[in-house]
Amino acid sequence: MKASSRSQVPPFAVMEIIAEANRRRAAGEPVLNLCAGEPSSGAPAVVRERARELLAADALGYTEATGTPALRLALAGHYRRWYDVDLDPRRIAVTTGSSGGFVLAFLAAFEPGDRVALACPGYPAYRNTLTALGCEVVELACGPETRFQPSVAQLEALRRPVRGLVVAGPANPTGTLVDPPAMRELLGWCAEHDVRLVSDEIYHGLTYDHPEPGAAGRDRAGAPTAAGTLDGGALVVSSFSKYWAMTGWRLGWLVLPDDLVEPVDALAGNLALCPPALSQLAAVEAFSDQGYDAAQANLRQYAASRAMVLSRLPDLGWAGAAPADGAFYLYGDISPTGLDSRVWCARLLDEAGVALTPGTDFDPGHGHDWVRLSFAAAPKVVAEAVDRVVEWQRRL
Repeated sequence: MKASSRSQVPPFAVMEIIAEANRRRAAGEPVLNLCAGEPSSGAPAVVRERARELLAADALGYTEATGTPALRLALAGHYRRWYDVDLDPRRIAVTTGSSGGFVLAFLAAFEPGDRVALACPGYPAYRNTLTALGCEVVELACGPETRFQPSVAQLEALRRPVRGLVVAGPANPTGTLVDPPAMRELLGWCAEHDVRLVSDEIYHGLTYDHPEPGAAGRDRAGAPTAAGTLDGGALVVSSFSKYWAMTGWRLGWLVLPDDLVEPVDALAGNLALCPPALSQLAAVEAFSDQGYDAAQANLRQYAASRAMVLSRLPDLGWAGAAPADGAFYLYGDISPTGLDSRVWCARLLDEAGVALTPGTDFDPGHGHDWVRLSFAAAPKVVAEAVDRVVEWQRRL
């Protein structure tokens, strides 16, 4: 007996680093963790208080497979408030984190053997989940010349057609945005060529230097959504984990075109019965004024940390860095050190007590020259960690 071939995907290196950092912390070592994309603040107080009330008074049984009507209605209200997009709540499927959402989306949208394009560097779970489901991943090399985002020109240049395209903005690990004209162009090309566009919008709300709020089809900071163009077959994946800092609550959602509503409902009921009931019922409060205010306070913290990190780039001496338009990451080129990024990260943790993520997670081909720094931790932690990295590199 042996494991299936579809299970033979590489592990997510960041989880290995987190485990090692936690082991060192448990042993009393002063480790600073900037490898995880995890906000330090936790869920808004109003969400936590509602969860306490529910635990004291509610039996918390199963809910509808794709989420409670109240939460789906609240999500539809969020799209009106942020994007000026009217959504039928039946198009919204609440999921067990965005991770569960991607599994449902890929299962519903693609057949085994379908070719699905995505940007490289990019979030490794796209590639690994698609591979495990029998799809063929087509990686589009997206470097500084394309602002780390895919283009129609790259899609046109492919020798064989694709059935899907995954885009992310703000993206992990680069933090770059797909600007509204580029999103419209990608959506138009996909609709014309019968290609399913999957838009990862889990970092919406976490954008910087884009002060145009309230434009139709964009969030309050200008990031465009695919939710207003569902008739072209596009779908959206999003989450409570990042903007509302609810990582451990394991709650996300999909915005679906009509042809995927019933398939996703059937798949969801079979795979997980329903998302976590406590998380769903409490998460309605995320859309209260207090919930939004708490998330915006976090954004101001990330913005200050981002400004500090960018100001230290000359001290870090990295060869380059992605623009970091949004999310809470800096993706930097450490090739001047002469070290492979996995070696660089291992030595940094061992010799300076700072955990960062090697770029090989995000780009198997060129990631040996890159690392990802997360500035989602508390500002004092980020500042001290950068000081340690600068001092450690001086000793290399």
